[in-house]
Amino acid sequence: MMPGRAGIQSVEVGYAVLDALASAPDAMMLRDLAAACAMSAAKAHRYLVSFQRVGLVAQDPATSRYDLGPTARRLGLASLARLDGLAAARAAAARLCEAIGHTTALAVWSERGPIIVHCETPSCQPLTIGLRLGSVMPLSSSATGRCFAAWLPREQIAAVLARERGARPARPLARLATGSGWATRMAAVRARGAGTADGDPQPGLVTWCHPVFDATGRLVLGLVTLGPSAAFNGRAGGMIDRAAQSAAAALSREFGAADAGPAPAATRSPRRRR
Repeated sequence: MMPGRAGIQSVEVGYAVLDALASAPDAMMLRDLAAACAMSAAKAHRYLVSFQRVGLVAQDPATSRYDLGPTARRLGLASLARLDGLAAARAAAARLCEAIGHTTALAVWSERGPIIVHCETPSCQPLTIGLRLGSVMPLSSSATGRCFAAWLPREQIAAVLARERGARPARPLARLATGSGWATRMAAVRARGAGTADGDPQPGLVTWCHPVFDATGRLVLGLVTLGPSAAFNGRAGGMIDRAAQSAAAALSREFGAADAGPAPAATRSPRRRR
């Protein structure tokens, strides 16, 4: 509460519940959530009931675990959409969508991994295919995830990779997220200049994700393009790749990047403006 101003204490207490859910890597059981908030389970449950009624919290009926709900996601996306930098990125995504005739999207990094914060669909496509606002993309199997994994520092993605490997122990791509095999795959992504995937986020789709950098050489956005494999030119150096590379480079310049191309390696020290 700000000094000298009256507030509603119950709202501030209830916020602790939302903050605990936002800070947790996964959905939480009631007992763990209550412990994180330093309150009794009965008290935490009363707040959860109210938050569920307005969509700030959702409970999985199969596991009884609680997580942030659709209203919380909508608020977060609205906040992200109002960042000044995203205004230019949204305009670039719209222009690229019109130029290539396929869906485009923007992704930013979050504590859970790359998250889709904007989508553009061409007029000939009545529905956005394959992506939803608020979707968190897996690092090991999605084009978006591979883009972020290739250019972000390993320590920044380590926790997300660990959770992904634990959640998907049977998936070959998740098993590759370790050792020299993973390093080789990420080097290939950097050499290509974009993350790619065929059949992810859904079968029959080809997806690319090109990196956008700021003045320090830090990856700040992923520019996503995707479409049906029968119609999408997913060839390296093809029309879509060239158009997306150009759009990502132009965006990087708007963010103050010193050059138009992606950084050669995630471990390189940040570039300084000269």
